[in-house]
Amino acid sequence: MEQYEPDQLSPARLAAVRRSLRNGRASLSRRSLLRASTGGALALGGVGTLSACGIPAAKNTAGVSSEDHSAKEKRINFSNWTEYMDVDDSEKRHPTLDTFAERTGIKVKYTEDINDNVEFFGKLKPQLAAGQDTGRDLICVTDWLAARLIRFGWVQKLDASNLPHAYANLSQQFRTPDWDPGRAYSYPWTGIPTVIAYNKKALDGVEVTSLSDMLDNPKLKGRIAFLSEMRDSIGMTLLDLGKDPAKFTDDDFDAAIARLQKAVDKGQIRRFTGNDYTSDLTKGDLAACVAWAGDVVQLKADSPDIDFVIPDSGYMISSDNLLVPNKARHKSNAERLIDYYYEPGPAAQLAAYINYVCPVDGVKPELAKIDKSAADNPLIIPDAAMAGASHAFRSLSAKEETAYEEKFAKLTGA
Repeated sequence: MEQYEPDQLSPARLAAVRRSLRNGRASLSRRSLLRASTGGALALGGVGTLSACGIPAAKNTAGVSSEDHSAKEKRINFSNWTEYMDVDDSEKRHPTLDTFAERTGIKVKYTEDINDNVEFFGKLKPQLAAGQDTGRDLICVTDWLAARLIRFGWVQKLDASNLPHAYANLSQQFRTPDWDPGRAYSYPWTGIPTVIAYNKKALDGVEVTSLSDMLDNPKLKGRIAFLSEMRDSIGMTLLDLGKDPAKFTDDDFDAAIARLQKAVDKGQIRRFTGNDYTSDLTKGDLAACVAWAGDVVQLKADSPDIDFVIPDSGYMISSDNLLVPNKARHKSNAERLIDYYYEPGPAAQLAAYINYVCPVDGVKPELAKIDKSAADNPLIIPDAAMAGASHAFRSLSAKEETAYEEKFAKLTGA
């Protein structure tokens, strides 16, 4: 079990945090393309302060739980991202959560208090490092942070007997991440594909089916963009170079950096962006870009000129994941909620609202009853070919993450 030791973030990793808060996934709500995240300055201040305040190294607390009070205390405290849960027309109630409460008698205190993984980690780590209750029974974080929490022993192993639907219905695409093989500690809330998006009108007949088309065609000079998130842009470039993002070496990473640096130097890449590429793509200032599929689903709904392509080399996918922190008071209740969202009905209701990849097998017929276009959209319900083309970025050690972020920051000018 890796021991947690508080440390200052390197300049490169701080730059990565700032990029994420300013214009990465953290800056965009899960539903609205124009609703900016708040709290960026607070997040940076919080990270710096917590990293320097001398939080003691964690005890060997892997899987530690206080007594499970689920039987007597029929409630769950659930922390999630903003706009990541279905709502009714009043935008005040969450239908799937209400149905769960009616069915089980378990009341869910649902809090949208995750704006960024690093910021949220800063909130939790003092209690987790000290072996204390965080006040949360269920959290939803992106795969790299989920991996870190598991390595530190700060989340509890799940009881498979409480997760029959989850165990049976989890899509094969998400079953065996290298950071949690067999999903002993986590289950995905949703998948987040990275693809190539393009504006047909702006391309004006130029064909884009791969990253090489974007990087090498002089007709696209200054009209393409890559993401400011390292794992997405480097991962897609590694695939284009014929490398596996799940197994790459330092030399492979450097080759990907060099490939992108060449395009930067000759002015082929307009810029590295967060979600602000959506406006440029819609207006036609960008002809093509590396993009997040959740954005593309919404952009396509609003503009006939916007579409996407999956390169023959494949595409990157990450996930946001449900975990039960150490010392949670209502572990069994939390497991029941996880399992509930792996039933096709609730899973379909959720997918119809958030428009990201649903990790639940068998959901398509239920989703078709709600929204046939969503059910037929491979960015929400991947078919076998689409799922088979996905690749995950491998877990990084702290040393690797610092080194890679420094190189990526130099590339992007962050």
